[in-house]
Parts: sequence; structure tokens; C-alpha cells
Amino acid sequence: MPSPFPGMDPYLEAPGLWPDVHHGLISEIHGTLNSRLRPKYVSRVVLRMYISDDDDPGRAAMIADTQLRRLRRRTGRQGKSATTAPHTKRLIVPTLLDDEIKEARLEIRQAETGTLVTVIEVLSPTNKIRGSRGRASFRVKRRETLASDVHWVEIDFLRAGMPSSSRRGLQASDYRIFISRAEDRARWRSWPIGLRQPLPVIGIPLRGDDPDVPLDLGAVLKEAYDHGAYDLSVDYRREPDPPLSPEDRTWADRLLRIQKLRR
Repeated sequence: MPSPFPGMDPYLEAPGLWPDVHHGLISEIHGTLNSRLRPKYVSRVVLRMYISDDDDPGRAAMIADTQLRRLRRRTGRQGKSATTAPHTKRLIVPTLLDDEIKEARLEIRQAETGTLVTVIEVLSPTNKIRGSRGRASFRVKRRETLASDVHWVEIDFLRAGMPSSSRRGLQASDYRIFISRAEDRARWRSWPIGLRQPLPVIGIPLRGDDPDVPLDLGAVLKEAYDHGAYDLSVDYRREPDPPLSPEDRTWADRLLRIQKLRR
């Protein structure tokens, strides 16, 4: 069963489902590109790693993302001599210990030399939380890429959180795509995308005179939705998380009723 939405499905943004959706999108883009890049180029999934601790503002989103729930005993004093006062009950509180977090991205490399050509990032919730370790890690990778001769492609299919860029003149939108070509850093290509719009076909830049590789994001999402069997996990009778604007809620309700997914 396909998604009932013409473009991005807002129900896939739910914190409990998004990690699987993110993995599915990366996987579909990976396969689609490799079928078109060979034999000169190849795409590979690479992990960006960072450490998150209890002071990380992205912690709440990460709990939903990774389900890394652990228990730690809270005691009065530390060490072998630590004791508990008489008649004092020990408290068991849920806490996340410091964790090494891994976020996947795609890299396109020249097959013969291994030279890095293009970085493709699909944003996660932690990349959009002000002051979070995930956002800092993402921005460091972007800054390093923009200072090199490597192309940058950024795909944001999440309505919640801060946009990754505050560049002047950018149109407000539900979703967005940015491409920065190595030979033209002064001009970023951007695609502002509304909930009611189909997802675009974008060109993934390569080296020299090699033409851009077309990537149909609508087809990518459709395959990810089908392969993920998300119709079995999504309840379209409920409102999505995060919620829609009043206007989009009315539009989505009508759309879902027409497709008999609501009464």
C-alpha cells in the first residue's frame, strides 16, 4: 500500500518511527545512486560519530531515536565506603549514560581512486536542536565539506526543530533541500517543499564535466515506504506527531477521508 500523501508523509516523522525511516531513505538513495553511478563512481554509507551526555539538549530526541534506556542507582556517597542512612530507600532512576552516537550519511567517491566527491546528509531530529551534540557534529562536518572541493547535499524531511541554515532570503517551508557545489560556494541551490507538494527530482553533482545524476526523491520515498511496510505501523485516524498547522490538518483530513483511511 503506498503512502496517501503526494509528497512527504508527515506520519513518518514520528519520533518512534523516524530512525527506521531514516535508515530506509539512506538505503534507497544508496541503491538508486549505485545503479546509475557505476562504473566511474560509487556511493557508500558512512557513519558520523559523536559523544552525547546528560547535558546534551538533544537527549530527549535521542531517547526516542535510539531507545537506549538504562538504569543507574543513585546513592549518597561514591566509593567502597559509601553507605545508606538507616530507613532511607534507594531510588532507581532512568538515566542515559554517555553514549557514542552514530548517524549515517552517504558519500560518493571515485571508484578507481577513492577520492571523495559528494557528501549527502539526511537530517535527524538531533541535527535540528539548538545546542545539541548532534547539531554541532553535523555543522562541523558541513563546515569541513564546504571548505574543501567536495559537493554538499542536504535533505531535510523533518518539520520540527531549527532549520540547518539561517541564510537570508530562504523561503520558509515544511521541508527543504540544499545543494552546495564545490565550484560555486557563493550560490546554494535550495528547494523549499510544502506538505502538499510532490518531492522533486534533484541533480547530484559529480566531478568535472560529468553530468549530474538525477535522484527522484518521490520515488525514493515510495520505495522506502513500501519496503518498510509503514502502512502497518501508521494509524492515519490519529493526528501526526509533530502536529500539522490548522490549514494542513483540514487538508490532510479531507485527503485521508477520500482515500477511506478515516471516517
